[in-house]
Amino acid sequence: MIRKKTVTLDFNELIKSLYLLMKPRVMSLVIFTCAVGLLTSNSNIGIIDAMIGITLVALGAGAAGCLNMWYESDLDALMTRTCLRPIPTGKINRNQALTFGVLLSVISVVALNYFSNFLSASLLLFTIFFYLFVYTIWLKRKTPQNIVIGGAAGALPPVIGWTIATNTISLEPLALFLIIFIWTPSHFWALSLYKADDYKKAKIPMLPLTDGIEKTKVYIFIYSLLMLPIIIFPYWINFSGLIYLIPAFVLTIYYNFICFDLYQYKKNKFDLKKAKKVFGYSILYLFLIFVLLLIDSLI
Repeated sequence: MIRKKTVTLDFNELIKSLYLLMKPRVMSLVIFTCAVGLLTSNSNIGIIDAMIGITLVALGAGAAGCLNMWYESDLDALMTRTCLRPIPTGKINRNQALTFGVLLSVISVVALNYFSNFLSASLLLFTIFFYLFVYTIWLKRKTPQNIVIGGAAGALPPVIGWTIATNTISLEPLALFLIIFIWTPSHFWALSLYKADDYKKAKIPMLPLTDGIEKTKVYIFIYSLLMLPIIIFPYWINFSGLIYLIPAFVLTIYYNFICFDLYQYKKNKFDLKKAKKVFGYSILYLFLIFVLLLIDSLI
């Protein structure tokens, strides 16, 4: 009786560890943005087909996260933000993570091709490969621009959602892509300001380490300003109306304000609360922008 209970607990721990390997927080964002891309396409795709497609994209994102943790397990062990992940804590070994990641990749891509279309499956495969080989293996340890270029992988889910529904690519999903792509640098550089010690231990060339605090604050503010034309773009191409544009513009102006507030603090220094405020608001900001796009589309 005791032996059976032990096996059950071990199995539950294994399932939990495999789930954590898939970066569930990232997966939740992928599910949301992918769903917005699908729903704003105004296609006649069935509910079951839509749910299957979004689920498979989420699994693909989980595969990318898993492979990222497999490759970066040595770095994860050094940083306080990541040291409790399944591989550094010994709950999962690297070979198990690699096998699980490859298996998820194959299943998600092949199944998406079968249940949806070849274009969507190709984009999902590209996203996984880009996140692993371009961002994780090539860019992350070599350039402070890692998050700028690597952000393309995180910006593709709404495009895939659109292609699941329409089997086409047009300006509308490009607008969704650009919103996430331009949003990503200011979001992550705000985090890197107060996690710089972690990145220093892991020898990851994040902007505060390579170019200094002051330049990082400048870039955060610049990228927040770039959100203004990006936010207007959906309205300009008639993808959205004023129901989206007016509140999105207000949200962006406030984002500009708090990024400027972070910038104008003492030269070559930053305020911890202000940096955390930018990081925290950036998450809410992206969520609300996509909610507004969805509401505008449905109305």
